Amino acid sequence: MAVSESEELLPATRFAGFLLDGDDRVLPEAALEEMRTQTAPPSSAGGWGLGIQILERKDRTLFGHGGSMPGFVATLWVSPGDGLGAVALANATAGPVIGEIAADLIEIVASSEPRLPERWKPQPGIGPELLALTGLWYWGPRATVLRVLSPETLELAPVAGPGRTSRFRASGDGTWTGLDGYYAGETLRLVPAAGGVAEYLDIGTFVFTREPYGPGSPLAARPHADGWQPG
Repeated sequence: MAVSESEELLPATRFAGFLLDGDDRVLPEAALEEMRTQTAPPSSAGGWGLGIQILERKDRTLFGHGGSMPGFVATLWVSPGDGLGAVALANATAGPVIGEIAADLIEIVASSEPRLPERWKPQPGIGPELLALTGLWYWGPRATVLRVLSPETLELAPVAGPGRTSRFRASGDGTWTGLDGYYAGETLRLVPAAGGVAEYLDIGTFVFTREPYGPGSPLAARPHADGWQPG
């Protein structure tokens, strides 16, 4: 089962949650990490940390413990890489391979319900005005993506495949200067629309808009009403 934070969990699942995330009220994180560090050479039955069994299974390292007494067997495994724990119990003296069942449960859940990545957070110093610039920009019909690498550095690159990729450094006056690639030395200007939002980017007269060029594009990128005209 996936470990939750419910206060009504079985003691075994509470312990699984502790082995996954620790609890400073019980042991500091460093002590938990030491418990999960192998202290003896592994055998066919697995290895040992400090009071914790360690099982290398396929591409996962599982931590936990098994136990038994006449009429009862149990195993608990956790996989910190997946954020999952599993407990298997049986009213038996011998027979069911409980440890394998618990390990299989982790593998099944991890493959069927992959762990969600941590929520993205901007780097310190990257405010909403820079985040508003990120995403797709178009040069004609060609899609590019603008990324904020740091509070002082932008990168403009094709969405996919080869193409013109350049980084830009803040110049201190609201413009950005190309550092490398096709736009090295060129000035990137943000041309604002109503409300201060960038209507388009001007990079040495190359105009990048939020939508492919069309009748509703900014004047600098709008096709002539009668189509292409001779120069």
